[in-house]
Amino acid sequence: MLKTKHLLLVEDDPDIAGLLADNLRDEGYRVDAVGDGDAALAAIAGNRYDLLLLDVMLPGVDGLEICRRVRAGPVYTPIIIVSSKSSDIQRVVGLEMGADDYIAKPFALAEVVARVRALLRRVAALSQPAAEPADAVLIAGGLRIDAQSRAVALDGQPVALTAREFDLLHFFARHPGRMFTRLELLNQVWGYNHDGYEHTVNSHINRLRAKIEADPAKPARILTVWGVGYKFAGADDPGA
Repeated sequence: MLKTKHLLLVEDDPDIAGLLADNLRDEGYRVDAVGDGDAALAAIAGNRYDLLLLDVMLPGVDGLEICRRVRAGPVYTPIIIVSSKSSDIQRVVGLEMGADDYIAKPFALAEVVARVRALLRRVAALSQPAAEPADAVLIAGGLRIDAQSRAVALDGQPVALTAREFDLLHFFARHPGRMFTRLELLNQVWGYNHDGYEHTVNSHINRLRAKIEADPAKPARILTVWGVGYKFAGADDPGA
């Protein structure tokens, strides 16, 4: 029997919290809901959650600080930030803190449920033995990408990547020379395909380039294909 996924919802608006919790429970999830940051930290300390849904603006400790503390701990827990702070700067800050996804208010309840389902599915897939042993370690353009330890090194030096950045780089490296649209990358790496979220791909690629390219303004590994999307440099590409 499959274990029911246990979620923590941290939202100080009782109406929003009630609607989200009810919809997630209707999907079969077990949901704990708290309304402030201190209660959230206490709940996290006492439970092993499968996913956290965090608002940013909370009484007490805010959602970004909760995210930072969870990521500093030894156990990886998927995190989705749900916030009325919808600017690109706030979105990037949330992702830099280690969140796996960011949803701006107002939102459709069905979209939140879909994002939760997609993230849990992706985490479950990553926990399974690799279907293709040849992909366990990839070597490309000075990069060493270890799928088992989720570690990346560039010219022998470790590169610190967020979980999503690693997924994106690993996907690219498995398909050198192949072009992908932003929507294809959303579907393959994020697990959902929604028009209007292509900027999420752009921001991740920009941050990934800053970590693995000698000159992010003139990338040699993750290439822009104008009018199409992106590709990872293959053997025939300049600088590969």
